[in-house]
Amino acid sequence: MDLLDHPTYLGDLAAVGGLDLPWDQLKDATIVLSGASGMIGSFLVDVVMWRNRTHAMNCRVIAVARDKCRLETRFAPYLGDKNLQILVHDLGAGPLRLAEADFVFHAASNTHPVAYATDPIGTIVTNVQGTTAMLDLAVRAGARRFAFLSTVEIYGDNRGGTQRFTEKDMGYIDCNTVRAGYPESKRTGEALCQAYAIHHGLEVIIPRLPRVYGPTMKPDDSKALSQFLLKAVAGQDIVLKSEGNQFFSYQHVADVVGGLLTCVLLGEAGQAYNIAHPSGDILLKDLAVMVASSVNRQVVSELPSDTEKQGFSAATVAALEGSKLAQLGWEPLYDLRVGVERTLDVLQAMAPRG
Repeated sequence: MDLLDHPTYLGDLAAVGGLDLPWDQLKDATIVLSGASGMIGSFLVDVVMWRNRTHAMNCRVIAVARDKCRLETRFAPYLGDKNLQILVHDLGAGPLRLAEADFVFHAASNTHPVAYATDPIGTIVTNVQGTTAMLDLAVRAGARRFAFLSTVEIYGDNRGGTQRFTEKDMGYIDCNTVRAGYPESKRTGEALCQAYAIHHGLEVIIPRLPRVYGPTMKPDDSKALSQFLLKAVAGQDIVLKSEGNQFFSYQHVADVVGGLLTCVLLGEAGQAYNIAHPSGDILLKDLAVMVASSVNRQVVSELPSDTEKQGFSAATVAALEGSKLAQLGWEPLYDLRVGVERTLDVLQAMAPRG
C-alpha cells in the first residue's frame, strides 16, 4: 500500500490541513523546503499538496534534497503536478539559486544517532553551511519568512535547574565530543538566523523540535523510538539499549508540522518556539513498554555497539515546556499512546510481506 492511500495517514493530513490557521498566507505562494524527503519535510509537502487539492490554495512547493531517486520515489504521486518541483541539490556543496521564494523552510539535517557518529563532518556542514546557503537564498529571493528547524538538542542536559526547558533556558553540552557536532551546529544555525535578521532584515522563526516519530520515518532511522517501532512492525521484542531512565519529549510528525506551520504563520519574527506538550513526555523505558504492549511483545535489554554509543545523546532529562507555542493556539492532535498506535497502523500496512 502506498502511504498516500492509507486512510490513517490521510486522516493525519486532513487533521493538520484542517487546523484553524491563516492559510491564505500560503495562497499562490512559493515554498522552498530543504530536507524535503525526510520525516518532517515530506509530511509538510503532503499537507500543502492536500490543501492545494481540497482548498485550491495553489501553493507551489520546491522540494530540495540530495537524493534524486528518494525524491522521485517519495513524491511519485505528484510528478507532473504544477505545484511541486523536485530540485536535487547538496547544500554543503554550494549556494542554491532560485528567483522566487515566499517562505523558506530549512529542514535538511542528519537527525539520528548513527548518522551523527558516522558522518560528523556532514552533520556540521549541513547545519552551518547549509543554513547559510538557505538564508542567502531567502535574502536574494525576498522571502517573507525563514524557518530554521532547530531541536531540543540545543538545550543539552538538564542538570536540575528546571523541570522543563523554556525557550530561555540552557543546559550542559560537552563540546569536546564527536556527538556534540549536532547540537553545537544547530546552536550556530540559530545564531546565523539572528545575524541575518539584524543584518538583512529577514524575518526568521525558530521552531525547536522534540524527538519526532511518525509514519514518514525512514527505515534507517536509528533513534530509540524509531527502532522500537521498527521492531514492533517486524513482530519482534523491543530492544532497550540503556537503563531507559532518560526523560524526553516526543511528538507525532503531524503535530510537529502543525506546530511548525503555527510558528511560521502566527509566530513573532525572531522568536524560538518549543513544539511540545506534557502528553508527549515520558521515560524511555516506559515508552519501550508502551510500544511492546501494543504488539504483545516484551522489552529486552541489549548492549549498544561502539558506533551507537558514540551517537547517543548524553542528556538524561531534556523535556520541553511548550506554553509559548500554546499561546498561539497550538495543541497536539494526539497524545503519545494514540500517536504510536496510528504510526504502527500505517507502518504495518506498508511493511513488506514475507
